[in-house]
Amino acid sequence: MDRVEKLVTRHPELAEAAVSLRKLIAATVECFRSGGSFFVAGNGGSGADSDHICGELLKGFMQKRELPGAEQEKFVRLFGAEGADCAGKLQGGLRAVSLLSHPGFCTAFMNDVDADLVYAQQLWALSRPGDVFLGISTGGGAKNIRAALMAARVRGVKSFLLTGNRHGVCEKYADTVIAVDESETYLIQELHLPLYHAFCSEVEDQMFPEGR
Repeated sequence: MDRVEKLVTRHPELAEAAVSLRKLIAATVECFRSGGSFFVAGNGGSGADSDHICGELLKGFMQKRELPGAEQEKFVRLFGAEGADCAGKLQGGLRAVSLLSHPGFCTAFMNDVDADLVYAQQLWALSRPGDVFLGISTGGGAKNIRAALMAARVRGVKSFLLTGNRHGVCEKYADTVIAVDESETYLIQELHLPLYHAFCSEVEDQMFPEGR
């Protein structure tokens, strides 16, 4: 039983969303195996979720993700005991970027250009075809998420929208919609958490199978 199956066992109400979640997992694993990057953005609580997701991908989540022996040996060869200590604590990471993580840029672009394009501009500058973008909008109508989804489409980035059941306009711009059947913001966010935890843990399992 994989992480998504376990998720649906615990949360049967997420069975439909889990179908689209599998598409996000498959696209993200393919992206990482090709040397690509995963991007995520949201507003308010969904912005905090974006940082949370990246936190689980950049370091070990359910696993320790120890560095391969050859990489540890290189640390020792170059830096001796100090390198061994460093290598023993570093963990295998996945290239995940929260688009909330550049406050200097964000405030400058919001002030000088257009606040609604702050995520689209970063995605345009940082992404490459084949990358993955996850936009989180509980109502599905966030203008800055919609603009980022537009930039993703033009750039050749695979796009996903994590949302609720209000059928906001962003759904028309995303390649795939992952929707939970709630309309109240806090209830939507309560169901987003187990979804993205299952996403992070299943991606980790597939990218670091030796740690299972």
